[in-house]
Amino acid sequence: MAAPAKEAKETTTQKIALTGIKPSGTPHVGNYLGMIKPALKLAETFQAFYFIADYHALTTVNDPALMKQYVYEIVATWLALGLDPDEVIFYCQSDIPEIFELTWVLSCYTPKGLLNRAHAYKAKADANREEGRDEDAGVNAGLFSYPVLMAADILMFNTEVVPVGQDQKQHIEITRDIAAAFNNNYGKDVLTIPDAHIVEDVATIPGIDGRKMSKSYGNVVPLFAPPKKLRKQIMRIVTNSQTPEEPKDPDVDNIYNIYKYFASPEDLARVRKTYLEGGLAYGTMKQELFERLESTFGEAREQYDAYMADTAKMDKILAQGAEKARDIATPMMHKVRKTVGMQ
Repeated sequence: MAAPAKEAKETTTQKIALTGIKPSGTPHVGNYLGMIKPALKLAETFQAFYFIADYHALTTVNDPALMKQYVYEIVATWLALGLDPDEVIFYCQSDIPEIFELTWVLSCYTPKGLLNRAHAYKAKADANREEGRDEDAGVNAGLFSYPVLMAADILMFNTEVVPVGQDQKQHIEITRDIAAAFNNNYGKDVLTIPDAHIVEDVATIPGIDGRKMSKSYGNVVPLFAPPKKLRKQIMRIVTNSQTPEEPKDPDVDNIYNIYKYFASPEDLARVRKTYLEGGLAYGTMKQELFERLESTFGEAREQYDAYMADTAKMDKILAQGAEKARDIATPMMHKVRKTVGMQ
């Protein structure tokens, strides 16, 4: 009876979901909650593609040794957190040359005005103007054309769903515009127009200083730091000066706003009640958060450390994933070439 069940699974058509993460720093709790966890969840119902966006990282990472280190850290993180490379397509962006050929094709159908409005470029240009500099000071072509490469990442694999944070929704809107312009020009649906999948309840994870958790702010809680280092970082979380006896608003507390994503409903209700009624010491709450994170990521940290000690194994996994990805990218690029008259 097992064989027919397997055959049925193989013939089931699943929508395609794609997720990429840029290797620009050591993964942290914000990455896990905002992107990794929901992306892994999608693999239960979609044909999932996961990739390491190493060429995207060139806009900020210019040290080759650091780039390689960051790539391995991201790969080890995905694998330690449960990604099964036999069930999904897992690859490094730089191993798929067709992506970069498609980027050039798409750039020829991308209005400059569309890229002028991209958040990353616009923020840089606005900051330059405010400080009296030329609006393009410090802007390279990679930063400006970043959305086109991202569009190629997505469109190469006929992606239908892309999990992103609310602040990244614009990337998908730009991708949709580019794909529509290309399809309209040739009068046929060559490129699949994707949809964004937004996870609203984890849109912004606070860092230890209360701002959005980000490597650029230096306020992150690392996923796989040794226990002593992890605890030290958690003890640095900024709180107000209220005494333990005073009632507190949990919804504005940085500790609670991380803790709530890892606590059971019962523990969350207990802690919330203590906040509201008084009797909660911030030091005690920080210790409870530390213990919760240890119980959540302790076992995964051991697997992460094992992968980081065996980079050859990760190289093999990525090579196998690249082979599967190119089995799709090669005919797709052939289709695009034929469409534009190159074949």
